[in-house]
Amino acid sequence: MSKRRKSQRAAADTTPRRDKVRDVFVPRPFDGLVDESEWIALRELVPAASAPLRLAPAVVEEFGDRTVTLATVLPMAAPAITKPDGRVLIGLQRHQQSGDVSRDLADALLSALRAEPGGQVAVPPLPGPGPRLQDILVDGPLDITMHDGFDFWLDPGAADDPTVQASLERANAAIYPTVRLTAAKAAYWCQVPEKAHVRWVLPDDEDAALDALARLGAAGTLTLGEQTRFAGMFRAHGRLVPVWDLPEETPAAEWEEPVAQFAKRYAEALTVTDPLDAAGRRARQGLLGRQLTLR
Repeated sequence: MSKRRKSQRAAADTTPRRDKVRDVFVPRPFDGLVDESEWIALRELVPAASAPLRLAPAVVEEFGDRTVTLATVLPMAAPAITKPDGRVLIGLQRHQQSGDVSRDLADALLSALRAEPGGQVAVPPLPGPGPRLQDILVDGPLDITMHDGFDFWLDPGAADDPTVQASLERANAAIYPTVRLTAAKAAYWCQVPEKAHVRWVLPDDEDAALDALARLGAAGTLTLGEQTRFAGMFRAHGRLVPVWDLPEETPAAEWEEPVAQFAKRYAEALTVTDPLDAAGRRARQGLLGRQLTLR
């Protein structure tokens, strides 16, 4: 062996080895949070919204009673931002993530709390074992504020910068109109080019939800009324999200009553415990064949 190879091997032997971080997939990362379905909706359905979060007493004791805001997305899909005054924003929709979204978000929040106010927040792509959202927050219903644009990112006066203003305008141009419905928790109307939808994150176990939807499908009551179509459904973080196609010209407010009536039919179907009959089984198979990849 040459002296050069020996030197390289000796250097390699003295270099500390990094422990490999194993990723773990958690199918229901928001399980245990009272607003699980709303967390999912904000991550998967809503372009621009925010909600205040409360730190658990042990976290307050370590970092102080900091103002923390949950945001659907942050500039450049950053995982977290710390403001010069100590406020912290964490983003639900981000570029890098592990198999446990709750662990990712908790690590981003703790990283932001450790960072200097106004400084960069360094967040690893795979955080490894550690606290999750359920461990570091005071759980409770999310007080969600919907936004027409991403101005809530900015500090007062920041939009006066032409570069910042241009960047904000580009981000705002990507937002499609979205309205949070009151008829059902985690139900949202949205308008995309040439069509509109209602999408609802169901709060129930997947099998129970699927059976209930199948019963409604067999009964012919799966739509939201005339000129609507049940488009299908997709899975998101362990929950089903049915999607309806709607007339583009009908405003969001006019879907409150149809969604409320459907929610009532769905709740009644959930209470039925008898096995599905032949029509119900066919409807169930049909639903499974209409799964979407829509996000």
